[in-house]
Amino acid sequence: MQGYLIHLCQRLAQFALVAFIGINVTYAITHATPIDPVEQTITAATAFGTTSPETIEMMRRSLQDLYGTGGDPLEQWLAFWRRILVGDFGPSLSAFPTPVSTLIGRALPWTLGLMAVSTLLAWGLGNLLGGLAGYYRDSRLLKVAGIAAMAVHPVPYYIVAFVLLILFGFVWPVLPITGAYAQGLQPGFNLDFIGSVLRHSLLPGLSLVLVGIGGWFMGMRSLVSNVVTEDYAVYAELGGVRRRTILSSYVMRNALAPQVTGLAMSLGAIFNGAIITEQVFGYPGLGSLLVAAVHAGDYSLVIGVTTISILAVSFAVLLVDLLYPLLDPRVQAR
Repeated sequence: MQGYLIHLCQRLAQFALVAFIGINVTYAITHATPIDPVEQTITAATAFGTTSPETIEMMRRSLQDLYGTGGDPLEQWLAFWRRILVGDFGPSLSAFPTPVSTLIGRALPWTLGLMAVSTLLAWGLGNLLGGLAGYYRDSRLLKVAGIAAMAVHPVPYYIVAFVLLILFGFVWPVLPITGAYAQGLQPGFNLDFIGSVLRHSLLPGLSLVLVGIGGWFMGMRSLVSNVVTEDYAVYAELGGVRRRTILSSYVMRNALAPQVTGLAMSLGAIFNGAIITEQVFGYPGLGSLLVAAVHAGDYSLVIGVTTISILAVSFAVLLVDLLYPLLDPRVQAR
């Protein structure tokens, strides 16, 4: 127990260091751009009329306090971290004066719902089929599934997304191709809204699942093919243990540990796949929000979305490090 507590403290320190460095790199890159949010806001506010210099100067000081750009670079950096620690990224430049945290709060559930569910489905189906294919190597049906998985896996997911969009949106128009729910529908916990959300998520989710299954399938099939040759698996089979029991308790369980690591990393990096997928299908998640922020030069919003991504990936790595000794007794926490 003491060893695991030491392991926990070390991994928490590692998590804090990785998050600190990543957020600082994002801060440095965004602040190296020539965009000044204060001057850009003043320009937009005074574009349709004349304003006295005194009023402009008062507006500038107020906006500097609002954006945290007043003072020298050290003061700006300290003000930035004071905001980060309380989850305040300041106001959005492109949607002024709406706070960045509000915009992220609106978009985050859509990205998490779409990407997390798609990743989990691809992981579950890919590992199940890959495990069966690695153990029942003479099955023709599983061989066909393996060929299909290997054929689809190298294809970029946005290509699959475009194919699905054309097929089910134009050739056989049975599914919606844009948005998260039907226009004019009031969001709420009712059957009409939930049904509309599910229908609108089918195409983007299917594009991610079809491409994702291939990688998990091939990885699990390779792992199972190695595990079945181990002495304990061979001995269990010679001892008359049922093949289903060998597959579930001896083979799949031991082959699953690396796949759990991959799942945690995939869940942490779900924002990577959100950008193009949400753009193709007009999905109102973090990917679309980030693209809009980059086009508008809204570096406050860029910092907010990037910070959430960094924390997600860092937390996924932390979760893997903490769970691995519990999942695999051969791994010792030190």
